[in-house]
Amino acid sequence: MSPAPTAALRARTAVYAAFVLNGFCFSSWVARIPSVRETLELTPGRLSLLLLALSVGSVVAMPLSGAVVVRLGRARTVLGGATAVAVGMATTALAVDGLGSVPLAAAGLLVQGAGVAAWDVAMNVEGTVVERRLDRSIMSRFHAGYSFGTVLAAGLGAGLLALSVPTWLHLSVTAVLALGGAAVVVRSFLDDPAPEPGQVPAGAITLRRAWTEPRTLLIGVMVLGMAFVEGTANDWLAVGMVDGYGTTHAVGVAGFAVFVTAMTVGRLLGPVVLARVGRVPALRVCAALAVAGVLLFVLAPSVPLAVAGAAVWGIGAALGFPLGMSAAADEEVNAAVRVSVVSSVGYAAFLAGPPVLGLLADRIGVLDALTAAAVMSALALVVSGAAAPHHAGTALGADRERGRGTVSS
Repeated sequence: MSPAPTAALRARTAVYAAFVLNGFCFSSWVARIPSVRETLELTPGRLSLLLLALSVGSVVAMPLSGAVVVRLGRARTVLGGATAVAVGMATTALAVDGLGSVPLAAAGLLVQGAGVAAWDVAMNVEGTVVERRLDRSIMSRFHAGYSFGTVLAAGLGAGLLALSVPTWLHLSVTAVLALGGAAVVVRSFLDDPAPEPGQVPAGAITLRRAWTEPRTLLIGVMVLGMAFVEGTANDWLAVGMVDGYGTTHAVGVAGFAVFVTAMTVGRLLGPVVLARVGRVPALRVCAALAVAGVLLFVLAPSVPLAVAGAAVWGIGAALGFPLGMSAAADEEVNAAVRVSVVSSVGYAAFLAGPPVLGLLADRIGVLDALTAAAVMSALALVVSGAAAPHHAGTALGADRERGRGTVSS
């Protein structure tokens, strides 16, 4: 095997690991949300404001992340993001269990959110580069790695809650894992291009211009809708189980685990679905399933049916974000700036989601408030046609455009 394919295969494994680790870190925090609410004695509205801090950190950092990737490179950006995640998570752990300070917890989440944004953009851009080097449409499987990380963390979180392991210990160990793991993973990333000083790659556009492209913005709106669907589950599904169905915290986290497990399966099967139907039809089916899953979760007369709704919800949320990233990165030379734009629009869901859901929950209850996710999924369904492939000059492009091609990972 030639050196270039060998490097690409190593990078593929590294990208999988980066996504798994990122998902594990985020879901470790999500698993602790019910406990944090109890420890800090927060109402749904006040909890939503605390969750907003992480979203603000991400949304503020996200538009700049593309430029950071271009300047520092993908590996350094991932490592810097992981450092911020570790510092933010450790600060939050101290604030909750050590000091009982809501403002300090918010500050920790703000730093964590900024780290998540940089890490997210850089690993997605690395994933699109690996896709091109291998000429295989595997972005959804990278995101399946993220979902797999969330499954691991959700399962572990449920077990730790059952064993009464304190929040500070859980989050502190996760912070150490984030930093150490990222330092190892980025060593296998592909080398960043090194243009001559003062030269601009042919066809490259500025970040400002990317923000004016209708296609890029519409892809962002599609990702916005699907990110809201996914983010709502991350922040509120477990709480919805506890408040709406009277379950224990462990059962609520287990319901969230069902959601992320279903989403992981959907992402693993993503390349197969793309090979059969193509990108836009796959997005439309997922959005429709998300609507159905959310409504079943909210309206179910029993806990088992609500869990079934969580599973359908998870399958529906599976492909929206990864296919949005692939669509934004159809042209490699502009992948970083367009991915940062699409991610910024999409992450607005994480900014708007907590306060919107919190305000609704204060008025109508957490469970009924989750119907907002069905509305946002319907929006994604309407604009999903914008993700149609930009070009099809390679086997990967043909796979994206016609729904046929190599799907092996």
